Amino acid sequence: MISLRQHPFPVVAHFDRVVAVSFAFPVEILKEMVPTGLELDVYEGLGFLTVAMVWTRGLRPAGFPAFLGQDFFLAGYRIFTRLEDESGRRLRGLKIIRSETDKKGMVKSGNLMTGYNYRLVKVRLENENGGTRVVSTLPDGEVTLDLCFDDTNPDTTLPVSSPFPDWRTARRFAGPMPFTFSPQADGSFVVVEGSRETWKPRPVEVRSWQVGLFDETPLRGVTPILANAFVVENVDYRWERGRIVNPGGKP
Repeated sequence: MISLRQHPFPVVAHFDRVVAVSFAFPVEILKEMVPTGLELDVYEGLGFLTVAMVWTRGLRPAGFPAFLGQDFFLAGYRIFTRLEDESGRRLRGLKIIRSETDKKGMVKSGNLMTGYNYRLVKVRLENENGGTRVVSTLPDGEVTLDLCFDDTNPDTTLPVSSPFPDWRTARRFAGPMPFTFSPQADGSFVVVEGSRETWKPRPVEVRSWQVGLFDETPLRGVTPILANAFVVENVDYRWERGRIVNPGGKP
């Protein structure tokens, strides 16, 4: 029987805007952040961690009216991974390391029903020379994210540092991933499948970035490689009820 913390019912929301920025790290570094049973999704010997900023409206249980939903800003820190289920399928998805939001109610409900590790931040949005700067801070003033991007230039290309040869290849790591994986104490995973009606990403320019997570172990001292950045807008999204999966067909 699935518990309350294992995403026990379908949930829907509308994303006004999603800006996701992916960074490449050496595989051996990201492996330390991925539990046994998951494998990294790798390209040319690199693993990928994405910072996703999501302007969310009407998050609620499926079937509930929109006015009962929560509106909030979310910053999610996720690693691209794969999981082999009992049938031998290799599911492609995300291991969520941490989630940050500007609403206390979302912290409470998110940590009650998921393993996505929510915490409360204060979010400040600024217009900076035509770009958008997002700054999030903890209650003690510590900066967790300071990122400036410009999504107005239709000719934006991949970052010069990107390991990807072209946008088509980078698109594989531009989301959304069909699944999220949350480890349980017994070695199993809560797997939540997501779906959307449309998802048309376009590249954005990242002007500057500071990610607090990168100053923590095991990422501290490692130079991230800015791999890709994209934006999508006006997306209706649905997450199905979580299910328990034992990796690799374990009983």
